Amino acid sequence: MISKALSFIEEQTDLYLQGLLGASTQKYAVLGNIARIVDSGEGSETEDASGVIITLVNIEEDLISKNPDGVYRNVDQVVKTNPKILVNLYVLFSVNLNTYTTALSRISNVIQCFQSTNYFTQASFPSLDPGIEKLHLELYTMNFEQVNHLWSTLGGKYLPSVLYKMRMVVIADEANQVGGGLIREIQMEKNVLSGTLN
Repeated sequence: MISKALSFIEEQTDLYLQGLLGASTQKYAVLGNIARIVDSGEGSETEDASGVIITLVNIEEDLISKNPDGVYRNVDQVVKTNPKILVNLYVLFSVNLNTYTTALSRISNVIQCFQSTNYFTQASFPSLDPGIEKLHLELYTMNFEQVNHLWSTLGGKYLPSVLYKMRMVVIADEANQVGGGLIREIQMEKNVLSGTLN
């Protein structure tokens, strides 16, 4: 599900940038590991090159929304399984262009993209995988120390970037379920005790 969620975000970012900057044969936004790109020294030479690199930098379990007992209602039956794992993904959008002013403009475009639409559902976006109920992106602000730690971990020099927290990716093993019918009626029987008292 993580790969499908990030591929969807890559597609939405690229579509937004194509609409804003004009059609291009090359993607404006690509899913990739920014650490490897920085290590290899690959900078985009042309201003219409992809530039925006989308990288997963952290995964966090959402304990607040978790169903602790693992019992779910599915239409007309009850399903018992281990609780689904709900995860939040921390997604870094970095711009790797040689012209600094263009890089700053491109990172502003990414922020605009998720300011215009930050909530994605299957009903509104048919290209969203059916296994993903909804995605919500919110800007995650880091302080200078956190930015320093992040880019030190990635092993590169700072690039214009923005971090988003993507909520509600559900991970579950569908094969590990036990189903049963719903309780529709409760029947109580009256027990009559008979006996003699001495």
